[in-house]
Amino acid sequence: MSEYACGFKNAKECIKYMNESGISFVNFVFSDINGKLQQTTYAVHKVDEEMLSDGVYFDGSSITAWKSIHESDMNMRPDLSRCFYDPYAASPTMNIFCDIYDPIDGKPYDRDPRSIAKAAEKHLKDAGVADSALFGPEPEFMIFNDVRFGSDMNQAFYSLDSDEGPYNSDAEFENGNLGHRPGVKGGYFPMPPIDSLSDIRSQMLHDLISVGLDVEKHHHEVAPSQCEIGFQADTLLKTADNMQALKYVVQNTAQGFGMSATFMPKPIYGDNGNGMHVHQSLTKGGKPVFAGDGYAGLSDLCLYYIGGIIKHAKALNAFTNPTTNSYKRLVPGYEAPVIVAYSARNRSAACRIPMATSPKAKRVEIRFPDPSANPYLAFAAMLMAGLDGIKNKIHPGEPSDRDLYHATEEELAEMPHVAGSLDEALNALEKDHAFLTEGNVFSEDMIKAFIKLKREDVEALRLRPHPIEFEKYYSV
Repeated sequence: MSEYACGFKNAKECIKYMNESGISFVNFVFSDINGKLQQTTYAVHKVDEEMLSDGVYFDGSSITAWKSIHESDMNMRPDLSRCFYDPYAASPTMNIFCDIYDPIDGKPYDRDPRSIAKAAEKHLKDAGVADSALFGPEPEFMIFNDVRFGSDMNQAFYSLDSDEGPYNSDAEFENGNLGHRPGVKGGYFPMPPIDSLSDIRSQMLHDLISVGLDVEKHHHEVAPSQCEIGFQADTLLKTADNMQALKYVVQNTAQGFGMSATFMPKPIYGDNGNGMHVHQSLTKGGKPVFAGDGYAGLSDLCLYYIGGIIKHAKALNAFTNPTTNSYKRLVPGYEAPVIVAYSARNRSAACRIPMATSPKAKRVEIRFPDPSANPYLAFAAMLMAGLDGIKNKIHPGEPSDRDLYHATEEELAEMPHVAGSLDEALNALEKDHAFLTEGNVFSEDMIKAFIKLKREDVEALRLRPHPIEFEKYYSV
């Protein structure tokens, strides 16, 4: 067991651990539709076996896009197998992931992202295709020294600053400008001092290990200030939990260094944005079902899975790229995979087949998601699209074994693309979501609520003047 990681078979075992470990507080943690972690904290002497078994009641009307005020009582039930000691809390505190239940019918709440992820895993087994879906995300993020922004009736601005930023090559610092920093698109894999964030990432890995993640690596990414952390693939639900824990650790570790970490897809203009490539595979009876004797060593079942992803790509974008800012990353020229094609090794395709020496490692890497996604919803939606491809034997067509970043405009016009905006993705989801409601995994109510919530983001941006509009149109 890691230093701060813990998981329990039952409430009695959990209470025993808390008493022996000197825990003072218990955080009951859940995710809202946007994917932001929420919590309520109880003094440990108020936490008993009944509470851990039956759950905690709270006001669901105060959570974005959940219950109305006249039906606000909701039940938060701890998953005692998914707990970790909080390395950042001032007092000894344990965090427990929870599922949300409707107290009237006693069923999982259909807008609870974690319950949707569980339902997707159940649907996979019920379909008889596989026993388990493994997911391995590669989240990218940026770290800044100073972050300021604002929006008012008469002004709008943002200002980001990083000591690593190439825009600081001529800046005057109190202790002098030492000059070592990556250039635009020049940040991939340099050693310190050009990589000034190595120690921060190492501390992040230490903290991630302490809370139970099986981390593999960290490195500087292509853009200045940009980083990536890799951790071991696991089942859909566990990986989504791990992504939430990773975001919590990354942001709090950066805060402890007096810096700010963001998973925003495109915070910096003119350089690469933050993606979240997601590796996926299926197993049945402990055996990989994506390995075969077809293209790149794939089975027909895997090709059909890819076919489902490609067919539903624009609808998936609503969950895998759920912010207006996501589509400032999904543009040609910045290593963002906007062409919905598949290929072996080719990183310009939206679906890549990584090199693998073992059948167990045979997988597909979906490259268009970004880390602003709610991992429970994004992973569940991709699994459902893949299962639809398998069910209906949707073949993805011929692979694209070429550099799609340098295709001509005429060639690009003939190729399927991801959505070009959040609005387009939401329109696609409205028309194409029957694959998500199979097995009652996503409910119609949840999809409508999600679309309504995200259209508010679209409208908020659409109604406001942008600084570039003043540059182009003020003197017309």
